[in-house]
Parts: sequence; C-alpha cells; structure tokens
Amino acid sequence: MSSAADQEAVQDPAGTAVEPGRPPGRAAPVTVRTEFTESTEFTTSTGIAAATGAVRAGPRAPVVWPGAPMPLGARFRVGPDGVAGTNFALWAGGAEAVEVCLFEEDGTETRCPLTELTHEIWHGFLPGVRPGQRYGYRVHGRWDPWTGARWNAAKLLLDPYARAVDGTFTLPPEVYGHMRDWPDQHVADTVRDERDSAPYVPKGVVVHDDDDWVEDRRPKTPWADSVIYELHVRGFTKLHPDIPPELRGTYAGLAHPAAIDHLTRLGVTAVELLPVHQFAHEDHLLRRGLHNYWGYNSIGYFAPHADYSASGTAGQQVGEFKRMVHALHSAGIEVILDVVYNHTAEAGELGPMLSLRGIDNRGYYRLQQDPRRYADYTGCGNTLHVVQPQVLRLITDSLRYWVTEMGVDGFRFDLAAALARSMHDVDMLSPFLAVIAQDPVLRRVKLIAEPWDVGSGGYQVGAFPPLWTEWNDRYRDAVRDFWRGALPDVRDLGYRLTGSSDLYAWGGRRPYASVNFVAAHDGFTLRDLVSYEHKHNEANGEGNRDGTSDNRAWNCGAEGESDDPEINALRRRQLRNLLTTLLLSTGVPMLVAGDEMGRTQGGNNNAYCQDNEIGWLDWSLLEQPEWRELTALTARVLKLRQTHPVLRRRAFFSGRAQAPDGLRDLAWFTRDGREMTEGDWYAPAATLGLYLSGRDIPGRDARGEPVTDDSFLAVLHAGADPVAFELPGAPWAERYELVLDTSREDQAEPPGTVLDGGTELTVPARSVLLLRVAA
Repeated sequence: MSSAADQEAVQDPAGTAVEPGRPPGRAAPVTVRTEFTESTEFTTSTGIAAATGAVRAGPRAPVVWPGAPMPLGARFRVGPDGVAGTNFALWAGGAEAVEVCLFEEDGTETRCPLTELTHEIWHGFLPGVRPGQRYGYRVHGRWDPWTGARWNAAKLLLDPYARAVDGTFTLPPEVYGHMRDWPDQHVADTVRDERDSAPYVPKGVVVHDDDDWVEDRRPKTPWADSVIYELHVRGFTKLHPDIPPELRGTYAGLAHPAAIDHLTRLGVTAVELLPVHQFAHEDHLLRRGLHNYWGYNSIGYFAPHADYSASGTAGQQVGEFKRMVHALHSAGIEVILDVVYNHTAEAGELGPMLSLRGIDNRGYYRLQQDPRRYADYTGCGNTLHVVQPQVLRLITDSLRYWVTEMGVDGFRFDLAAALARSMHDVDMLSPFLAVIAQDPVLRRVKLIAEPWDVGSGGYQVGAFPPLWTEWNDRYRDAVRDFWRGALPDVRDLGYRLTGSSDLYAWGGRRPYASVNFVAAHDGFTLRDLVSYEHKHNEANGEGNRDGTSDNRAWNCGAEGESDDPEINALRRRQLRNLLTTLLLSTGVPMLVAGDEMGRTQGGNNNAYCQDNEIGWLDWSLLEQPEWRELTALTARVLKLRQTHPVLRRRAFFSGRAQAPDGLRDLAWFTRDGREMTEGDWYAPAATLGLYLSGRDIPGRDARGEPVTDDSFLAVLHAGADPVAFELPGAPWAERYELVLDTSREDQAEPPGTVLDGGTELTVPARSVLLLRVAA
C-alpha cells in the first residue's frame, strides 16, 4: 500500500513528468508545439526543451519542398524549375517526426520539418541551401528504454551520411540523451535529459559533389606485389622537419613531397591509414585530459576526420583528402583505409546521444534480450546490427563512396568478425560478406579482415572467404617466438614463412591471403619489442592495466633504454632479423610507420590516447647512423623482393618440381646440410635452412611465358652462439653468393662472398643469411 502523496506525479531533474508507478524517466506522452512556416503539432513522448541558442521560427523559415528519398544524406543539386538547393533524406524507421536544423555562424538555428515519408525515409528539398551550410537533425519519437526506444528531440543528431563535419565532440552532460549525472547510475539511462545539445555538438556540412580528380589513375598493384605501410596521418607528419609547419598532422602534409619521398625510397606500394572517418573522443579520456589518438571511435562514416584538415572544416577537408589520394597515386602508392564499422562512438546505454542512437536505437544497434542493454562484441559498448538492411546499406554506401568519389583502393576492417555475425554467431555466409562478394565496386578493391572480435567464437583467422586477405596474428606470434628462442619446435614457423598454407590453401585462396606482420599499431613497436618485456602504459592513466600482457618480447638483457653498447648492438641486430624475416616471407608484408628507423613508444603497447611525442614518428632518428642503416636495410630487402618473383609467389608451394628436370619448389635443411625429416619438424631448433627454387615457380606471366627467377637459400639462426651450416650441394647448387647478412651493421653494399655447395659456413649468432644460387 502507498499513501495518497505517493500517488501524485513528480518531476525528475530533467523536467520530465513521471507517472506514479512508472520507473524514473519513463514518462507519459506529452504534446508540444513548435512554430515553423505554419504551426505544426507533434504528439510524442520525447518533447522539445527550450533551446539554449536562438531558434528561428515563423515566416522567416525556408519552404520545404517534397524532395526525394534517395540518395540518403544532404545532397546539393538543382531542383524543380532549375532552383538550386539541397535535398535532405534520413532513414529513421520508428520515428514520429523529423526536423532538419540549419545553423548560421552565430549559432542561430532554423528548424524545418520533413513531412514526406517514403519507405521509412524522411525527406525534403530546401531551396537556396548551398554547400557550406551547417546542419543536423532532431528526431521525435517515444522515450521507452525498456523496449529500446530512445528518441529525444532535444538532442541534435549528426547525419550518418554527412560528407563533412564541422566542430569537435566534447561530451558535456547536455549531449547525453539520459541524465548522465543521475544519482542512481543503475537507472540513469532511463531518465530522459531534455537540455538542448545543439550548442555543444558538431554539425554536418553540405558539400558540393564536384569531382576534381577525374584524371586520377589508380596504381592497381597486384596483391602478390603489395607491401603495406601502416601509418597515422597525424603521427606520420607531425614532426617531419621538411613539411611546412601549417601542413604537419594533416592530409596535405601526407601529400607533401617530403612525406611521399620517404615512402617511395623505402619501396612500399600502399599506405594503410589508421581511421580517418570522423571520430569522437571517449568521455573517460577527456576527463583525464587525453584524446582518442588512433581514431577507432567512428561517428561519421562518410566524413574525413576534420582535425586532419589544413584547409578548413566547412567542406574543404573533402577536397584536401582527394588531393592527398591523387598525390599518393601519382607516386604509385595505393591508399587503404582502416575502417570501424563494428561499433560507434555512442558506446553503451550510458554513452552520449550523437547520431544513430537518437535516429533509431533499435534499428541500428544489436540489443540484448533486455533491450535496455547493448550486445557488445567489440569491447566498446555497442555493436552495429549489420543484419538489418538499413545498417548494411549504410556500410556499403559508405564503402562505395570512399572508392568511387574519394579514390581509395581498399579497406582494412577492424574487428571484422563482428560484421560477419548473423543473429549471434560468426557466419561466413552472413549478409555482409554476401553483399561484398557480389558488389561490382567493392569486390574489386583490396579487402583486409582483422579476423576476430571479442565475442564468443570470434577468433576466425583463416576462415574468411576468397576475395579477402587477413591479418595473420599467428605469423606475428611464431616469428616473435622464434627470435626470442621460445618456439618448442619449428612446425608452425615453417608454415608462416611460406604463406600459411595450413590456414589459407582452400577455396582458391592464395598466399597473399596472409597479411604478415610482426608489429602493428596495437602493441609494441618493433624497437620496443627488443627493448621491453613488460608494458609501460602509465601515461594512459589506467594504472598500467590496459594493453595486452602477452607481448612475446625479449629485452636483450635490460628493461628499457640502455647505455650498454653490447645490448644496444644486439637489439639492432634483432631488429634487422625481424624486418628481414618479415620481408622475405611469402605473403603480404605489413610494416608499421617508423619501425624501419627504430621508432619507440617508451614501452607503451597501447598508445591509443597518446597524441604527442609518444605516438608521433620521430624523424630525427634518421640523423643517427645506426637508424639510417636500418632504414637502408629495409629498402634494400624490399628491392630484392620487388626484383625477384620467387620472393612474392602467387601460388602456394607444392613441394614438387614443376618440370621433369626441375627441383622441388621448396626444400628445408638442417644445419648439417641434409633435408629435414618429419621428426625434425617436431624437435626444438634454433637454425633453419629454407631453399626457394626460382626454376620451379608455377604460373605464367602476362604473355603466357613461364616465370623463372634465381634460386635462394635463406638461413635463419636464432641461437646465442655462431653455428656451422653445411650448404646443400648438387642438385641444389654448385655455388652460392652471399647477398645479405643481418649480423653486419653496415648494409650499404652486399657482401658478395661466393661459396661452393657442401662448404661449411659459419653463421653468426642471431642472424639471417640470404644466399643466391650462382650460375
């Protein structure tokens, strides 16, 4: 029983009437009236709070013509009777009303109702609205978190199809759809916040769809010939001394000849850019005075991140990005984007309301059986519901836009297993993968999966279908373990060095399905891998709890930077070993920007929030002879790879001869010069010989001629002491020429030593030797 007083309606701090017996924030519908060209009445449970900024109403508001439901987004065009304007179209499946809100420089807001509804798309044409116009949406509907309904028209929402974004997400309480600071956090997400968010959130920008780079020619580098260089637009250019200060940290900076010259001298064929979609910073980082540096927190899938623009944020970032792509293409370098379609910056139920949550929470996100909660296969609070047609359309429209209008050549999909889930489980016949496979634009570009997510059954290395390549973390782990002396036997290493046929030799896949890497943005840099055994992430402000503890690293005898010349020499040798192993392996090698010059993050293996010298590339390293030599070695091995097709095979090794008088295309040798037996693969070994026959390469060239090349013997020795290695004699080789020795600090000229087959060669401690079979 309750008293009469308990039955009276009360007001929550958001100003929302709460019915007796109704949970806080679950308010009864209220009727509101907003004046436009003529009075328009909406009945909704959301309500409209008094705007903090000025709201234009009455006869000054523009006329809204019906417009068209396609294409989605804000598209400037010539409308009826030759009148120029902008067509606005927004999918908002369960909404009761939608307003497009136009903003002037002083913050004055004009709200225009979109009254046309076609197949759940609200649309209208606004005459006179031109490129450069800032805008957002207010979407009306029920507030009922218990059923997943979270409409709140007090919150200005970013258009999911916005081509450009002006402003920065700062996440004050006003941008949350619920009362962020509600005393009882257990139910805080159910209490509606009716404060206007418009003064505090970025706005979309209408962009002119002109194509100013139609003469651009894509490099179209075959997968087998590709070398990927993972870089951060801001971090790669921020400290470059030859890039003008006003261009550092921007798309224009990456397009500068000084940046491109380094890439071409190195010999990479593609840059893989860490996320450049518009992203937001997480609240927990802003509270600590940090920012999301890597950008894996997308909120605008069509907009280049505005902070990387040197030319302006009122649409100029689009043209600047296109010019960057054109400059890279002109240098023969492809552009691959790291994309985050698995989740958004709105996080879980306690996250901000920035875009999709306020448009149709249930339509865009995977919800749990309790619809208040989000299914989280990403570790970031939410997961996009890719099975839903409108979500799949958003993603594929975005992908096609970046290919056809922005000129990019491919994508690396963050946590791709989350995109491949059907209703719950990862499904390689999922709608997302099926749509990509049949799309005439997307099936022709480079597609790279990060083949895992954090959900049950999410680890899918080797499982993605043809057309896809994958980040191969099993390659990373095997190579790290070998060079730190932690492999129990050499079975796994053998597969990894030769294209991982155990993972990818099915369904017509090729060795280039494996993107080989030893380091990536996520984890230690290569130099830190040989300088630290434990993470040192204190600067992140999370008590060193963040980042993986499974580093498979060896510090060469001291934790962190050392003054010991022997330790430092050993570390540089290990770097040469790791880089050389990576670049000689079959598959697609991926380097991380700066690893070729000894970049360090001071042991931080999770520098996602370090937009400072920790995360930026230190170009002054090239002034130090030892790091210049490392860069020279990297370029030299890449030149070898480019010159010799036997080092970038298009088919898996068969272990058989291609011709009656040929040799097997692949052979393995122990250090005493005999071919390895099955028992050798199951025994510990620090020394491994790998023979690659250039006379036995399957396939033909573009003119139908057989592909032939030199043959090579690579000797990998991870032991702490020198070892004798007997060079295989006939029929493998009469003589060998030494072309590479990682024990040497100076790599300016090849060793040039010629040795007879059967000779006992002394292999220096911890080194890679590459020998060419001499005629």
